[in-house]
Amino acid sequence: MALKVVGSGLGRTGTKSLQTALNMLGFGPCHHMVEVFAHPESVPLWIEAGAGHPVWDKIFADYSSMVDYPGAHYWRELAAHYPNAKVLHSVRDPDKWFDSTQATIFAPGSLVTQDDGPLGAFFRSFTKSFRAHMHDRAYMTDYFRRHTDEVKRTIAPERLLVYEAGQGWEPLCKFLGVPVPDAPYPSENSRAEFIARVAARGT
Repeated sequence: MALKVVGSGLGRTGTKSLQTALNMLGFGPCHHMVEVFAHPESVPLWIEAGAGHPVWDKIFADYSSMVDYPGAHYWRELAAHYPNAKVLHSVRDPDKWFDSTQATIFAPGSLVTQDDGPLGAFFRSFTKSFRAHMHDRAYMTDYFRRHTDEVKRTIAPERLLVYEAGQGWEPLCKFLGVPVPDAPYPSENSRAEFIARVAARGT
């Protein structure tokens, strides 16, 4: 199936909640980093994509939408490959985003930071543009802002929604042309939840 929604927002911008929201709105299954962990057989395909040899239709064969890494790194390629897909760009305050990454996905010792870890090649494939500066606040917050600016410059306004965590259902449902569910907007993968899950996994 072809992707209907391409998420261009970086990790730790409410993407896990967006995954659940898109599933609830009928745009699932939605791909998110957790899907890579659930389907490790996809890791070689992502490494090949990072080497310039993507097979997007195979990677996303079972998905209708994607958010979060690693797909967000390839937002430009995916938006071109799936020209009918809408682009959903999740954002938050850049400094709060940086603080969140340092306590979670980019924390010292995390899987992402382990060059020689079991998934080292996978994580390097989509973090290479900022890997050497991962813990530099000034660099990373500037990277975050430049990323958003590039998405806004590249994607036609009628195809793009810049969505901030906390805005709830209304802008998302209007953008996707679906009714607002009779349920609260999901709130998942807080910093505390992420840290607890990593601790339970022993990584």
